Amino acid sequence: MSATDLPLSPEPIAIARPAVRRSRQSQVVWGSRVVTVGGGAPVRVQSMTNTDTVDVIGTAIQVKELAIAGSEMVRITVNTPEAAEAVPHIRDQLDKMGIDVPLIGDFHYNGHRLLTDYPACAEALSKYRINPGNVGKGDKRDLQFGQMIEAAMRWNKPIRIGVNWGSLDQELLAELMDANSLRSAPWESRQVMYEALISSAISSAQRAEAMGLSGSQITLSCKVSGVQDLISVYRELGRRTDYVLHLGLTEAGMGTKGTVASAAALSVLLQEGIGDTIRVSLTPQPGESRTQEVVIASEILQSLGLRIFVPSVTACPGCGRTTSSTFQELAKQIDDFLRAQMPVWRARYPGVESLKVAVMGCIVNGPGESKHADIGISLPGTGEAPAAPVFIDGEKRLTLRGEGIAQEFQGLVENYIENRFGSGSVEKK
Repeated sequence: MSATDLPLSPEPIAIARPAVRRSRQSQVVWGSRVVTVGGGAPVRVQSMTNTDTVDVIGTAIQVKELAIAGSEMVRITVNTPEAAEAVPHIRDQLDKMGIDVPLIGDFHYNGHRLLTDYPACAEALSKYRINPGNVGKGDKRDLQFGQMIEAAMRWNKPIRIGVNWGSLDQELLAELMDANSLRSAPWESRQVMYEALISSAISSAQRAEAMGLSGSQITLSCKVSGVQDLISVYRELGRRTDYVLHLGLTEAGMGTKGTVASAAALSVLLQEGIGDTIRVSLTPQPGESRTQEVVIASEILQSLGLRIFVPSVTACPGCGRTTSSTFQELAKQIDDFLRAQMPVWRARYPGVESLKVAVMGCIVNGPGESKHADIGISLPGTGEAPAAPVFIDGEKRLTLRGEGIAQEFQGLVENYIENRFGSGSVEKK
């Protein structure tokens, strides 16, 4: 049967694209650095340190590492007077290192006191995270929440109202549970929990606006640890409000589990246009860099076509045709090399993040994938001739042989970048 004999759809197949949700636009500022969030701005990547904030140098170094990895805002814990005193010194260290990433202060229980008693801390931070579930109880709740909003207005800082189902307002939850018991058809307890999360976030935002804080200064988040729970909560949150939304699974877990769960939940919501900032909350493996969560968050956005951070490296998974590990080693070498160079290349070679590189392991898909990339190499598989054709801009240009293929191909990639992206660069050398 020829292609002309096959039945065709009367309409072309739709191209999948992320939906667009028009939220309010917010700005997070430090010095001359302005990070625009929401309102059509790119989805922003956030992360959080796990150092003791009192350790000024250690915290500043980790913030720097996260910023270089691509975190556009970094959250730090502010939980004690000593931590509050350290914040302006951390900011000073970052400024001396030329790291202008905005810092977000993470407050729980005593944020009202710390922001009031340590004005230098309040001023040095670019944003405050407030958890309405632990800002106070009874009559103290409104007073202490109000003190934090007053600090935000005094220093002209945006806030994130971050509700977490691990620290949900128990009085609100009890009220909703009681009301639910009176329904003719009561909701499931999980649905009441969803309502409590959303109501806590929105009512807190409305209270802040009633005090005089602009709605464009408010970000909402409702963190849960289950994929389907997160999707359910944020779909409804996105439907009910146009505040900026911060996405992320809380306590996502370690390694593969945390990575897969975060990618599954965030990808569904981002494809539906829900979410203006994201964080992948990974528990690091022992000895693993904190920056891994930034890499994964960036990869989620890049895989969805929402943003481009680094050149992409296409590589086959390997099979019985590729018993040698050469292509795996070369793919990792090239990927590591490109990522390591990006902090410098972003300024030197504008547009380099759109580069596509292919490192393939045999003749089956190797030449085809390499042709689709900007520059690609097809390494010999098991039993194939010891030759590696290189394709540049869709055409075979040369064939590499011998022991130095990896170094030669890396050199070709560097030359390609210089030739394609070097003209008109900011600091071409």
